Amino acid sequence: MDNWDPSKPILEINNLSISFFTRAREIPAVMDFSCTVMPGEAMGLVGESGCGKSTVALAVMRDLGKTGRIVGGSIRFKGRDLTNMGELELQQLRGSEIAMIYQEPMASLNPAMKIGAQLAEVPMIHSGMEKSEAWKLARQIVADVRLPDPERMMRSYPHQLSGGQQQRIVIAMALLSKPALLLLDEPTTALDVTVEAGIVDLVKDLGHKYGTSMLFISHNLGLILDVCDRLCVMYSGEAVETGNVAEVFTDMRHPYTQALFRSIPLPGADKNARPLISIPGNFPLPHERPRGCNFGPRCDYFEDSRCNAADIPMDPIAGSDRHESRCLKWAEIDWEAPPKARKVKEKLPPGKVVLKMEDLKKYYSVSTGVRRRRRQVVKANETLSFEAREGETLAIVGESGCGKSTFAKVLMGLETATDGQIMLFDENVQSTPIEKRGADTVSKVQMVFQNPFDTLNPSMTVGRQIIRALEVFGFGASDEERKQKMLTLMDLVKLPRAFADRMPRQLSGGQKQRVGIARAFAGGAKVVVADEPVSALDVSVQAAVTDLLMDIQRENRTTLLFISHDLSIVRYLSDRVMVMYLGHVVEMGTTDQVFAPPYHPYTEALLSAVPIADPRVVRKRIVLEGDIPSAMNPPPGCPFQTRCRWKSQVPGGLCDREMPPVQVLEGGHQIKCHLTTAQLATMEPVIKVAAE
Repeated sequence: MDNWDPSKPILEINNLSISFFTRAREIPAVMDFSCTVMPGEAMGLVGESGCGKSTVALAVMRDLGKTGRIVGGSIRFKGRDLTNMGELELQQLRGSEIAMIYQEPMASLNPAMKIGAQLAEVPMIHSGMEKSEAWKLARQIVADVRLPDPERMMRSYPHQLSGGQQQRIVIAMALLSKPALLLLDEPTTALDVTVEAGIVDLVKDLGHKYGTSMLFISHNLGLILDVCDRLCVMYSGEAVETGNVAEVFTDMRHPYTQALFRSIPLPGADKNARPLISIPGNFPLPHERPRGCNFGPRCDYFEDSRCNAADIPMDPIAGSDRHESRCLKWAEIDWEAPPKARKVKEKLPPGKVVLKMEDLKKYYSVSTGVRRRRRQVVKANETLSFEAREGETLAIVGESGCGKSTFAKVLMGLETATDGQIMLFDENVQSTPIEKRGADTVSKVQMVFQNPFDTLNPSMTVGRQIIRALEVFGFGASDEERKQKMLTLMDLVKLPRAFADRMPRQLSGGQKQRVGIARAFAGGAKVVVADEPVSALDVSVQAAVTDLLMDIQRENRTTLLFISHDLSIVRYLSDRVMVMYLGHVVEMGTTDQVFAPPYHPYTEALLSAVPIADPRVVRKRIVLEGDIPSAMNPPPGCPFQTRCRWKSQVPGGLCDREMPPVQVLEGGHQIKCHLTTAQLATMEPVIKVAAE
């Protein structure tokens, strides 16, 4: 590696093809993929699930498992071909010259070893460093990744750390041997948006500090804009567009890239006036790819006998920074033309109040200490008060551990409240568990869960699962009547009726989520709690599922309680927003009120952390330090005071001593904060769209 010229690419992938071999057939996962990463450059790989992003990264690590094989092309690292390298040479490269950070941090950490020992192991193995020196270096890098109290962290086991802290340790581990190339596979997917903002800043800073080149894999275009210099858009195993990030974002030259941007909720999108446009059709299976352009069957610009005549090569865009497109018609398309498919929807006026919570509290009693059997109280929800109207979408947002899902469980009757009132259609269900609620009450309040893969019975057909729900709700006098209702529900969620005979494993993630929605509406639900219903789905599928929820809401005048940490989708979907922090409602108002100043200091930080895939958007960066305090041991006074950047503006240590009052501002906008009305009025917008 010593004779490598630093002016040459650090990673050069040329015409790479990868297949997986099963008993039945060869499955081509990646075809004719090329990509170049220069020293110190961050390259983003974007695309939907199954497009081959992670397969490319695993090929660079030469870790494709027993069934995966590189069947064509080359991968050159610092001028040397990795595809022909022996196992011994690869072992010397992995971890020392090329490191990888995976999506799930716990998969990379040994649960039985303390953090310090795991970190010190890296330089001892790769560099032959003495144990005392290795521990000193490990302690230094724990401080570099901005973890509090490095000594305590080194003595901790992985399970004693939060998800964000675990991911920082994994990043520290990857950087310990100062690798020349760092591969990051969706490193922030499982993290809260505030933690994600800190991790993204950390990765950028450390990349500059150590001069590390990066291959950053993500389906989040906003993150790619934040982190990367260049990007490569993949679709069904192929690179379809590559170039400078700013150039591709503003002057995209492939129909798939354009379709991706039209299906994500950028500022200015509106569920009524400017709804998102989902990509029609489905992602092709690897062994069912069409002839010619893989995107052809879903493309607005498809031309028969031309786009499907032969394989399509990457074509350079004249006068650009290494910008290329795999499209025959890129020079003929009017890229500025407005989309044809957008349909303006009528705004639904909210009706009467159907759900009202007053001073709801939910405490858990937990045992601490084996010998003394001490019990402590976890305050999951504190004096929660709000109301929701017929036909309204109320979003509940906040970080993990803020009490969103606890509140949903109490409403559903899976838990009973400690105190307060829940009025559901004039019936107080606060202390009525689900098994004591009548079928009529149960059918009125239903839930759509986050992960569609876990909520369906794998051994029962899709149709049978919906009919089962109808039986539970006492619908219909005969099997035939229930079958017809099931088929009507399949129509409602825009699934072909033939899918009723399919097993869940035969459906995609978006299709499974539609089955979950159909089942939720089987009893004529009037209130639907959607707990992160689209976070496990690709962006194009997200657009289709959210559009479907809105259509059903318009038709049935359903009240939708939308629990999410994705503020972009919240801004697009919701009529009102409730922001929660450590069991408290800290801000509540219409979507326009919550997304414009004045903000609660926590809302301000949440908004600043949202990655937005638009180069014209300017964001104020407010990275929150630390994690949400434990609900078992909340701080005195204001729950947010340990992380608040405005705390010094409040005199007399009031934030440390007293719970702030709820201030009602103009238009019923509520903020729970000690800042005065005059101080709140000085707040500036966090998100601005720069003038053209």
